[in-house]
Amino acid sequence: MAYAKLAALAMLLVVLQASTGTVARLSPAVSTSKLSGMPAVMTVNGFEPGEDGGGPAECDGKYHSDDDMLVALSTGWYQGGVRCFRMIRITSAGTGRSVEAMVVDECDSRRGCKNNIVDTSKAVWKALGLDTNVGEETVTWSDA
Repeated sequence: MAYAKLAALAMLLVVLQASTGTVARLSPAVSTSKLSGMPAVMTVNGFEPGEDGGGPAECDGKYHSDDDMLVALSTGWYQGGVRCFRMIRITSAGTGRSVEAMVVDECDSRRGCKNNIVDTSKAVWKALGLDTNVGEETVTWSDA
């Protein structure tokens, strides 16, 4: 009986390691230390009910106002929620302006989100002096 439980636990560990390895291959290599100057593509995300952001935010299961400084990071950068509610600094290559926004969601790289996306609220675009109709902006981001 004890052997069967141990075997089941070992199998579970193998499955978990395999799934973690899959995520790492889908996203840029990152570490848990502070990141700085990461090149990315910023896109517009809706964090309110009924918008294109999908369901509620991954970090807290809630919707948020697009008037708040919010961001969803690609799977590798989101790191399974490690960055939830942490601030990141986003700098626009076009305007040179920088702002800080709070991570509240994941842009799932396993479901079509590219692995270099910083998906932000309209408030971030406005603060950076950008038009949301552009759709994409080259940026860098850093842990704040």
